[in-house]
Amino acid sequence: MTSLVITAALVLGSPGPAPVALAASSATFGLQRALPFYFGIMTGLALAALASAAGLGALFHHFPNLRRVLEVVAALYIVYLAYGIATASPPSDPSNAGGAPRFRDGMLLNVINPKSYAAFLAIFSQSILPLASTLWAYGLTAATCLAVAASTNMFWMASGQLLTSWLRRPGAARVIRGLLATAMVAAVLWAMFG
Repeated sequence: MTSLVITAALVLGSPGPAPVALAASSATFGLQRALPFYFGIMTGLALAALASAAGLGALFHHFPNLRRVLEVVAALYIVYLAYGIATASPPSDPSNAGGAPRFRDGMLLNVINPKSYAAFLAIFSQSILPLASTLWAYGLTAATCLAVAASTNMFWMASGQLLTSWLRRPGAARVIRGLLATAMVAAVLWAMFG
């Protein structure tokens, strides 16, 4: 459980499109106006978890050797995402936004975000809870991940104004993104070999 929570916090809470968008939305429009966007992001993440669990559970049951292949593919994709985070340029000034993002915007962000599926692919292939029932194992693993994502996304919203101001400074942005990208890679390596 500890490994799952740590992995979920690092993989789902890292500064990908959704957390950075939450931080920018909160910094620009305030926590109250960012809440619909937050709930949309969580709904999209739940849909990605459900889709990942439904397909992967059946695949792993019928093709047990496929698990290792999927684990490696997911780990490589997470490393690719970590590289993208570490080398990204600072976000543009969010004050140019026309209006607060809505529920629909958040849901679509995570439904079409490959990081959502890659994250659950990595988590389900490496950190599934060891329960006798496959359905319960995937369900409780997904629920744990969603609870962790809910709290890490709230953290991003609460610290949005401070984070956004730091990420506008190129030097600080490189350091912060580099540390978070390193933590993502460390989580994947720990899950694979720990």
